[in-house]
This record gives sequence, structure tokens and C-alpha cells, in this order.
Amino acid sequence: MEKFKLKEINKKKGFISGIFNYCDRWCERCTQTSKCLNYSIVEEEFSDPESSDIHNEVFWKKLSGIFEETLALLKEKAEAEGIDLDAVNLDEEDDRFIMEAAEGHEVSRAARLYCAMVEDWFNKMEPLFGGGDKAGPDFESHAGKTEGTEKDDLEEALEVVRWYQNQIYVKLMRAISGLIEEQGEPSEGMEQYARDSDGSAKVALIGIDQSIAAWEIIHTHLPNPDIRHVMTHLVQLRKRIESDFPDARAFIRPGFDRIDLNS
Repeated sequence: MEKFKLKEINKKKGFISGIFNYCDRWCERCTQTSKCLNYSIVEEEFSDPESSDIHNEVFWKKLSGIFEETLALLKEKAEAEGIDLDAVNLDEEDDRFIMEAAEGHEVSRAARLYCAMVEDWFNKMEPLFGGGDKAGPDFESHAGKTEGTEKDDLEEALEVVRWYQNQIYVKLMRAISGLIEEQGEPSEGMEQYARDSDGSAKVALIGIDQSIAAWEIIHTHLPNPDIRHVMTHLVQLRKRIESDFPDARAFIRPGFDRIDLNS
């Protein structure tokens, strides 16, 4: 991607700054794609099949080009503002400590366990789904006669579970890492500002809310103790997140949440 093209996209009116930092990356279901810079870049550069296939060399060349041009624009803006990027001290030891601390945190460990629990459940149910994540031909014999809409509801719930399965962990890692950094570098007078860690935690909480609702639907069609066990684990994880990030639910995500002026 040429630098001037990236600049032109960035200048497009209506983009909401930072909207892509606190979304669930489910662009196909998002109503805010016209206001998202990331989405516009993807549409511009990866619209044809070759460039959107991660196994194709074209994809990686385009992605590499975007990274290079983004870095060039960042350096250009830093120079204009008198910031020397080369002078920034990136302590790899600190980064490693933060990552290890985040990975060892009780919340992230519980989220990793959830990922494994979901994978185990789908593996157990593979005969029912015919090797995929959709209700297969044997579904009716296991769950009784169902109407078409009920089968659609089940497939929708399965898709939701799969979408958030790993994303919950990823968002929580970002939230915990951010929390560690924020605690390590307190800034006077910054208490009134929203914290990035709360934003990431809120996205994880939304994913958990959606997943619990989806599991409830799945349990309606395919009742078994394993599902209740997974749901209990998610509920407990949600409680712990809300305890560790008490302001997460109140975080206002740009483009997605509205400020309640009456509160």
C-alpha cells in the first residue's frame, strides 16, 4: 500500500478514533464498519481472494507493506512533533516480566482452561456435528424432532461459542498486561480517566455474556452435565473479572457505548 493511499484512507471523514481497540473483531456482524479505519484498510487491500488467503504469498506481501507504511507514517508524525522514536527505551526484561505475570494470573489461567473445555466438548460432540460445528444429520436423533428455526438457533449458538472461545483469553491477557503496566507507572491526576485495561476487560466480559447465553441455548437442545460445568466455570470467571476490574462495565467504548447523562 502506498503511503499516500494510507493517508487518504486515514483522512476519510467519520472514522472513530480507537474504535477497533475495544471490539470483538466480528466485522460481519458489526454496524460500525464504516467508521472503522482498520476495516477500511482491510477492505481496500484484501478484497480479492488471493490477498485475503493467509496461505498465499500475496497476503503476506500486502500485510508487510501495510506495516512498513504505517511505521513510516508514525515516524513522520513523531518527527513533526519532535519525538525521537529511537530514543524510546524498550526494556525487554520488563516486557517479559509483564507477559509472564499476565500468563500466570488466575484470570488468564481460568480463561485458558475455558478454551480447553470448549475444545474438549466439541471433540466429544464431533459425531453429532459431522466433523464440523454445525448440527449434523444425526442431530434430530439425539435431540428429538426440531423445527428449522430451532436448528438455526443451535447453529447460531455454536458459532457464537466458537467465535469467543479464544478471544476471551486474548482480551484478558491484554487487560491484565495493561493493569500491571498501569499499576507500575502511576500518573498523578490520571485517576479520572478511563483505563485501557478496563476497555479490554469489558470486551472479554461481553464475550462471556454472549457465550453463556449461547451455551444456554445449546443446553436446551443437547442437555448434558458437561455444558453446565462449562457454564459454571464461565460464571465464576465473570465474577472474578468484575472483581479485579470493577470499572470495566462502565467503560465507554468509542462508537459502541453511549454515555448515560442521567446517571
